[in-house]
Amino acid sequence: MFICDKWKDYKVLDISGGEKLEDWGEYRLIRPDPQVIWSERTKPELWRSANAHYHRKNTGGGSWQVHTKIPDKWKIRFEPLNLSFWVKPMGFKHTGLFPEQAVNWMWFSDLIKNAGRPIKVLNLFAYTGGATAAAAGAGASVVHVDSSKGMVAWAKENLECSGLRDKPVRFIVDDVIKFVEREARRGNTYDGIIMDPPSYGRGPNGEVWKLEDELYPLVERCMKIMSDNPLFFLINSYTTGLQPTVLADILKLKVKKKYAGTVVSEEIGIPVENSELILPCGASGRWSAQ
Repeated sequence: MFICDKWKDYKVLDISGGEKLEDWGEYRLIRPDPQVIWSERTKPELWRSANAHYHRKNTGGGSWQVHTKIPDKWKIRFEPLNLSFWVKPMGFKHTGLFPEQAVNWMWFSDLIKNAGRPIKVLNLFAYTGGATAAAAGAGASVVHVDSSKGMVAWAKENLECSGLRDKPVRFIVDDVIKFVEREARRGNTYDGIIMDPPSYGRGPNGEVWKLEDELYPLVERCMKIMSDNPLFFLINSYTTGLQPTVLADILKLKVKKKYAGTVVSEEIGIPVENSELILPCGASGRWSAQ
């Protein structure tokens, strides 16, 4: 398992009853998590101190119940990479950041810093730009692609928040598949590819994205835009039915077969404070040239 345990501003305090109790900097939130199928609370007294609680509705969606006034948005910092991000409670339980991904940021940041050459990175389904900021901070030039104009605007704010505004980053609002296909026609290539696709989604024209159907064809398309001397390829998955071995097999079939290198794929987990518990947070498949 890839363990994400380097945060100071983010902590999972307890997990129980389909929910997780988290500290996001100065503020404490309760959010749903379907992996937490037991009812025992390790620290029952802490749950009463939450500033806000996201409640799911049986009919879908949900809403925040605010116990103590919180700002619309606030900053948290990931000190090992000198990065800062804006977080804010959104309509569907999210805060604009997946903190467990920091374990991957550190992995590819080391690869970029030690490459000894310019590295060009493509970040697909790039959301609010955590991976973009990490790659840019490590010295890479980055192309950040997401279909949501609002998320791309947020990613620009995060880059500035981390003091990286002047780094070579291009922000593009586009459908990922269409962008990759155009890049192949243009002959553009990348040394590192990051993809963080949703389990399910719809494109701007009603196109249906289902990870199990679309992931392998997307990796095939990305092979056409990898450089002759690539550095890494990262696939993240939050789909519970998709095991880490599936990600590893995809990378072996497409990337390792062409470039050799190393493939590793594991669950990602965040330790629960002062306990032996670990909160599972999806899986990542990693290919590196080393």
